[in-house]
Amino acid sequence: MLKWLQETYNAKVITFTADLGQEFADPTRFKDIEEKAYKLGAIKHYTVDLKDEFVKNYIFPTIKANGLYQGEYPLSTAVGRPLIAIEAVKIAKKEGADAVAHGCTGRGNDQVRINITCIAYAPELECLQPLIEWGMGRDDELKYAEKHGIPISKQNVKYSTDENLFGRSTECDILEHPEIEAPEDSKEWTTAPEKAPNEPEYVKIDFEKGVPVALNDKKLDGVSLIGELHAIGCKHGVGRIDHMEDRTIGLKSRETYECPAAMVLIKAHKDLEKYVCTKHENSFKTTVDQKWTELAYEGLWVDPLKDALEAFINEINKKVSGWVKVKLFKGNISVVARDSEYGLYDLKLATYDTDSKFDQKLSYGFIPLHGMQSQMAFQIKKKIEKRD
Repeated sequence: MLKWLQETYNAKVITFTADLGQEFADPTRFKDIEEKAYKLGAIKHYTVDLKDEFVKNYIFPTIKANGLYQGEYPLSTAVGRPLIAIEAVKIAKKEGADAVAHGCTGRGNDQVRINITCIAYAPELECLQPLIEWGMGRDDELKYAEKHGIPISKQNVKYSTDENLFGRSTECDILEHPEIEAPEDSKEWTTAPEKAPNEPEYVKIDFEKGVPVALNDKKLDGVSLIGELHAIGCKHGVGRIDHMEDRTIGLKSRETYECPAAMVLIKAHKDLEKYVCTKHENSFKTTVDQKWTELAYEGLWVDPLKDALEAFINEINKKVSGWVKVKLFKGNISVVARDSEYGLYDLKLATYDTDSKFDQKLSYGFIPLHGMQSQMAFQIKKKIEKRD
């Protein structure tokens, strides 16, 4: 894309790489990216460490909203895009650029997320999408790169991948055939569940106001906590996702992800939240969470409805403090224990022992009232059926 922009527009190009924690294995890769940019003619390069901001302002809100798109995908890539777009706009303004260009295709969701955010923050800047304009497929892109001596990472020759500290997505090649099981070589992070340890591992996660703050009683900053939980989750093969996803632009797509830390944290948070909230709060929160998740997924990070929904989400999470114990075993995540000073469970009411303080005789009045209209409607239904 960098070379194409120079050839097509005779443009001077400034490059930008966002560090969202994607280089778990080899952080020196950022230096390689910078060197590659200069070799290909960039006049300036920025590598910006956004990990702390990503965790605080994007990942933590996702956890508090139990953000699983269509009940499966924890928005790992989706919530990173607005942050990248905002930072790109900052650099463009600083450097006096007249456009922002990104490498999203016309088929995916990321173009929507980046374009909407860029236009909202800087309507005066043009937002270019070379991958739409140049008309090359993936095979042609590889040929173009070879022609211009542009090195391509081996992991992206077969599959298209995206990583950050909250998850990894993989697309293309055989993965475009949903009738075929995703091959093991499409996984980069997680151990195959059948090869995971034969003994389960228990992880205790402490939350304060809906935010994870400690792992196994060790206080950690957000980036470190996610990193440590990521390593544990990968070892036990948890967080593998394979589902048919409805993209924003209308396509149905087979998507595969590895999101070990995300899946553990969201499951633990949701359990603790349910423990401290009333049934009415839990029921309504599910609706709010779903809408928040759809807005985030569909690139509407700047929409005022998201702010309004977050106000409710944050209010609920004021009491989501306590701990949750999670059992990880061969790809499975199970919540096995939880505690909170705000929990609505009362052992003296719930116990079946004879010293329970729950007055069972209250049922005599409750059940007839609770079922009155349903019983009346059932009798009327029988009358109508007899008439017909």
